[in-house]
Amino acid sequence: MTNGSARPRSSARRSGAAPTNGRVPPPESTAPPKDTASPKDTASPKDTASPKDTASPKDTAPPRNPASPKSSVPPRNTAPKNAAPAGNTVPPEFDLAELAARRDALQQAAGLPGAQFRPLLDAAFAELDGAIDALTQGQALVAARRAEAPAEPVRAERRMLRAVFQEAPVPLFLLERDGTVRRVNNRASDLIGSRPAYAAGKPFTLFVDLPSRAAVQTYLAAAARTGRARQTECALLSEEGVVHVRLTVEPITLPEDTGVLLVAASADGAAAAQAAVPQPVTPGTAVPRAAAAGAAKPAPARAARAAPPRAAHDREAVGPRALQTMARRMDLLTAVTRLLLENSTFSESLTLQRCARLLAGEFASWVVVDVVRGRRLRRQFAVGPAGGESESIARTARDVDPDPDSVPWQVHQSRKSLLQARSDDTGMLGVAPDGVPLLLKLGATSVLSVPITDAQHSYGVITLCRQASEGPFQIADLALAEELGTHLGVAMRVDRLFRRRSEVAEALQASLLPRVLPDVPGIELAAAYMGATEGLDVGGDFYDVYKIPGGWGLAIGDVAGKGQEAAALTAAARYAIRVIAHWEADPVRVLTKANDVLAAEPSGGRFVTAKTAHMAWRGSSLHVSLGTAGHPGPAVIRSDGRVEMLGGGGLPLGLFPVAQPGLEEVDLAQGDLLFFYTDGLTETRSPDMRYYEERLPDELVTLAGRSAAEVVAGVQARAEAFSAGEMRDDLTVLALRVTDPPG
Repeated sequence: MTNGSARPRSSARRSGAAPTNGRVPPPESTAPPKDTASPKDTASPKDTASPKDTASPKDTAPPRNPASPKSSVPPRNTAPKNAAPAGNTVPPEFDLAELAARRDALQQAAGLPGAQFRPLLDAAFAELDGAIDALTQGQALVAARRAEAPAEPVRAERRMLRAVFQEAPVPLFLLERDGTVRRVNNRASDLIGSRPAYAAGKPFTLFVDLPSRAAVQTYLAAAARTGRARQTECALLSEEGVVHVRLTVEPITLPEDTGVLLVAASADGAAAAQAAVPQPVTPGTAVPRAAAAGAAKPAPARAARAAPPRAAHDREAVGPRALQTMARRMDLLTAVTRLLLENSTFSESLTLQRCARLLAGEFASWVVVDVVRGRRLRRQFAVGPAGGESESIARTARDVDPDPDSVPWQVHQSRKSLLQARSDDTGMLGVAPDGVPLLLKLGATSVLSVPITDAQHSYGVITLCRQASEGPFQIADLALAEELGTHLGVAMRVDRLFRRRSEVAEALQASLLPRVLPDVPGIELAAAYMGATEGLDVGGDFYDVYKIPGGWGLAIGDVAGKGQEAAALTAAARYAIRVIAHWEADPVRVLTKANDVLAAEPSGGRFVTAKTAHMAWRGSSLHVSLGTAGHPGPAVIRSDGRVEMLGGGGLPLGLFPVAQPGLEEVDLAQGDLLFFYTDGLTETRSPDMRYYEERLPDELVTLAGRSAAEVVAGVQARAEAFSAGEMRDDLTVLALRVTDPPG
């Protein structure tokens, strides 16, 4: 082992020379051993020989850089070969902890008996080489960053230009060459009513009214293609509606960019009147930027320091208007809620139509309602402004069902609302039969579509459209529309539930009443049933007319309570009386045996009041035997106008094991009428809590001499008028009038 061999390697490294293939080149001369006794002495710059004395040019790589050993920062254009690129901001990984660990390991190895110093020195120099490389690359990165960083004057210039753009007294839009908004200034933000962050990245034509979009898009493309300034008139969409402006489009070429379009908006009535048709600006007649900006008549410029902050200024200006808008939304929600609560018809179609008309007059220009019919979304209504061509457009919109690519269909499928404050897709509502998008026909620039749902089922979609003059929908409008959609969904669920239960109740009630009354010789019959206006349960009223041995029988009754159990007891009572009367001519015995049938089955405390009549001719008069079990009436209306109110009596059926029916007999002459009724008639009340029972005799007197059908219809109409349409119980009436005795 020769100690002098380490000396040339260290010298070569410190002077910038690189080893070949990781091996130390052979030295030309060997220094005395005393100068290389330890690594410490070897690392000293004072004892390090120059490259000229230690290595041959053939065996030594060219120096990394001509800098002296004291300065390891290379010149700007002579970065090390293995240094990171200048644009890379992440320095090479160099773990100091690992380096320290390897150093400790080398020191420990040097202290072991029989240690070989040559390999240890080579390893130590290898670690030094790695540290030098890391420091060199790091310094190169720092230098590159400094070279790339703009000078402070440049940064100040950029800040000033940004401030000038933002605070310019005219609305300015900075667009990409394809018409996408890159940046807007404060005046432009105020003009379109949208924050700069919202406008950035969106097509500029999104903020242009529908009739002007195609022309503006053409002029933007022409300016980008030709590099010449263009001017045109258009209507921009603002928060309050449309603003008619003159646009000046100025292409700007940047050295490091593809270029941008600077659009200035000015409101100059004189210029707008002189330029009905936009004309391109030729080089000879180019519009200077200053002139284009000076033609505008914007609002007074804001003072940079004297004016309040922008947010505070907006709050002061928008505060009262926001409160008014909030109040209008609350009033609208209240109006819709009242409309739904006052829906006495329980008609789903009528409910949707009324709500659509209310919203079209207060909240949107157009309201389109789509409802699920047969597992498909069908258009139900389209309501717009009154007058003009609105009715024709509404008919066209009603004839177009939503297709799978339309917004209503997507909202229905996802059950998620959609808000397009600035609608850019003209086909979002579908296409009319003539090929024109519905959005264009409606003139809508802002669209809001929400599902009609009760949180469990989706019944359809309501789509609201605003024209440019009404301003765009806001987030608060979305919340209101979703609340209205939920209200409509609940109302539709109630309507459908009521309709189903009503149909079931009507079918069940119809099964308890005879479909038609039989033709009885010498007797005119008429009957009517009117259900209660409160509740949907099946009532317990029944009546029947049937043939018995030696004549005809009649029954009328009422079951306490409502619902399915009451309906079952009603059916049992009616058919028990009918079957028993087929073999039994005595009305009292009929009721007694019917009580045995009903009492044999548990009824849950329910009972039946009933009246039976067995009729037989005795010469020219009709003899009627009346059996009663707790039922009121009937009344006898004589042909001369006298009215006799017969009593009730007896115990209701189904309460006690032993029945005690009452018996009455009456003879009817030609023209006399026997009027049966249930307690629903006597308990009918007026709004001032008076009972119809008190005036029933007087009402019947006025109906004397009329036919059975006229008496029934007259009592029914007068009772309904007396109660102001609020019938608290089922009402059944049956009239029997004697005509000519049979042959």
